[in-house]
Amino acid sequence: MKLTIVGCGDAFGSGGRMNTCFWLETAKASLVVDFGASSLVALKALKLDPNRIDGVVLSHLHGDHFGGLPLLLLDYQFLARRERPLLIAGPTGTRARLDALMEAFFPKSTGSKWRFPWSVQEIAPGAPDEVLGHAIVTAEVLHQSGAPSTALRLSDGTKTFAYSGDTEWTDALLPIAREADLFICECYGFAGKLSGHLTWEILQPKLAALAAKRTMLTHMNPTMLARLDEVRAGGVLLAEDGLKLEF
Repeated sequence: MKLTIVGCGDAFGSGGRMNTCFWLETAKASLVVDFGASSLVALKALKLDPNRIDGVVLSHLHGDHFGGLPLLLLDYQFLARRERPLLIAGPTGTRARLDALMEAFFPKSTGSKWRFPWSVQEIAPGAPDEVLGHAIVTAEVLHQSGAPSTALRLSDGTKTFAYSGDTEWTDALLPIAREADLFICECYGFAGKLSGHLTWEILQPKLAALAAKRTMLTHMNPTMLARLDEVRAGGVLLAEDGLKLEF
């Protein structure tokens, strides 16, 4: 798999970073994992063609993780003039929340006559499923979003990518991360305990138990960004917008 970090920032643009979006080139398709409000701008800034995306996989339904979808869909409709299908996969409730978001951004857009077919696949946490030929399993985690917030594990049959989504510590992360070729894990703060988010102080002692082949931290607030050298010494990779990694 080939990863491009389109955005790895928090909801507030800390450090000038874009909202979460991970581009995966797999043996089977081009997927993006999460598509936050700034993701279309970030793709174009990196000169990545949005029309190459075959599918979008969502961890949860907060604006910094799925809020860019109306803009992507309308870009396909009016600028790219896309014709091939797009699949959007996400937790239970994705279709209703996406329709509501479309109407909030662009009233009556849900009634558009689309020039390309797109569909929503809702994935129940804990139930093995398939997305465009990839085996996927999700686990519900601890983060309030008005719908299940999930961690996910995705395999193309050769490599396995895992992602925590947004969450505080939960043992549900253990089977998601175990032996994954790459586990991207949120680490919002440096110290203490935060509601709905991890901190380095809590995550670092859990790394051995997570047992991923490589772990990369993302979604960092200013307290983390100020201490990156110290965190890097802990043996993890650190996400940066535009970073590319083959695994």
